Amino acid sequence: MNDVSMPWRSVSQLSEQIHAGVLSPVELMEHLLARVDSLNGKLNAFRPLDPARSLAAARAAEIALRAGEDWGPLHGIPLAVKDIIDVKGLPTTAGARSLSNAVAESDATVVLKLRRAGMVILGKTQTVKFAMGAPGINRDHGTPHNPWAEDHHVPGGSSSGSAVAVAAGLAPVALGTDTGGSVRIPAALCGTVGLKTTVGQVSRAGVFPISSTLDSVGPLTRSVEDAALVYQAMHGPDARDRSTRNAVEHDVLSRLRNGVRGMRIAFAEGALWDGIDPQVAGAVRAAGEVLEGLGAHVERLEFTEAKEVLAANPRLLISSVEGFLAHEALLGPEYDDYDDTLRFRLAEGANATAAAYLRARSACESLSARALERLADVDVFLAPTTASPALPVAEVDASPESYQHWNGAYSRNTLVGNLLGLSAVTVPCGFTEQGLPIGLMVNAKPGCEAVALRVAYAYEQATDWHARSPALDWAT
Repeated sequence: MNDVSMPWRSVSQLSEQIHAGVLSPVELMEHLLARVDSLNGKLNAFRPLDPARSLAAARAAEIALRAGEDWGPLHGIPLAVKDIIDVKGLPTTAGARSLSNAVAESDATVVLKLRRAGMVILGKTQTVKFAMGAPGINRDHGTPHNPWAEDHHVPGGSSSGSAVAVAAGLAPVALGTDTGGSVRIPAALCGTVGLKTTVGQVSRAGVFPISSTLDSVGPLTRSVEDAALVYQAMHGPDARDRSTRNAVEHDVLSRLRNGVRGMRIAFAEGALWDGIDPQVAGAVRAAGEVLEGLGAHVERLEFTEAKEVLAANPRLLISSVEGFLAHEALLGPEYDDYDDTLRFRLAEGANATAAAYLRARSACESLSARALERLADVDVFLAPTTASPALPVAEVDASPESYQHWNGAYSRNTLVGNLLGLSAVTVPCGFTEQGLPIGLMVNAKPGCEAVALRVAYAYEQATDWHARSPALDWAT
């Protein structure tokens, strides 16, 4: 198959062709495997693939369709999976060389649910080592290459390979995880859609843990509708993850196209705009004008809780403590496989007092309740996803001090949503003069993924930023 437009088609477009018999799941998988073979040497989005396994899964999906079995709109659609999420029979390395032989004995619940919805596994995508790092840099397996720049720019992390795979047309959908922005940061820097789900709505069983309080699983896609389709199939309660015991299955598709007329949308003013690159700020403010033109009421709202909740979690205290406990249980107390940044982070967790940890948890819960009161009359609030577009890897990783600065700068805005328990989606809203993507973050109340997706969809359909694709001649 030599159709040059194939890599840029949305899930819904591919699904329509598959169900019409115009495109077979096997043809689609073969096309993507060939594309990965051609481009991954430069992009480094994927771990080593198992083409025979992927083609066998696609063939099974095709046979089922021919036999009259229709598993829904995701039937036959290839899926890439971040390498901290278990796929039966494949290693879950969590971005670390030491776990190269850690073969999963069963699928993570999200993978199992998406398989049941008809998706077929294309492969595992690269991630930051142990999924800790906003710029997306991995010194063990190499840092994936942001497809929008010929010079090596950061892809964002920690779902770095997932964002690069979707942005470069290597996969229509990829799974990521988000503890402090790890879906939204790479989605924004690579020009894709990224959905941060509410903790407790999507099972984390079979996902390498970073923080039991903050971890969530979400899709990275080429369109908002694609994100909604995948979320629809993977959310809901799971006996393997106690945090989902109160999960309520809800329909995010029925109101996706209802528009924003009459909705109340606010720019969250304050800390989320400190130090924002002027090009990023301009693009995000312009997005508000688009939504206002679509009939929404757009206002500005002082959001002091953003600054306060960041202060309540000094040096990432909550995830550092919970990350230390997870690593101690899974990998033991030896830190030979950790670089200085990770050692420092885990040492912070090991040395923290119970009182400090509980104080941080309590403060975040109180601020979350206060934030919901402030946002009671607002449907969503807007902010830049990241303070800066993607920067060259050499600049970000020039020194430990530089890395720490950009790690904090890239994750500041997204981390607010994790600490306050919000749902959110990032959607492309422009490009810099250098041709680098800019992300608009649409934040909604907990469990209100449908609202965030509806606003993001309306904005996306009124603009063409999402329809652009990177020129990859340099990568072949």
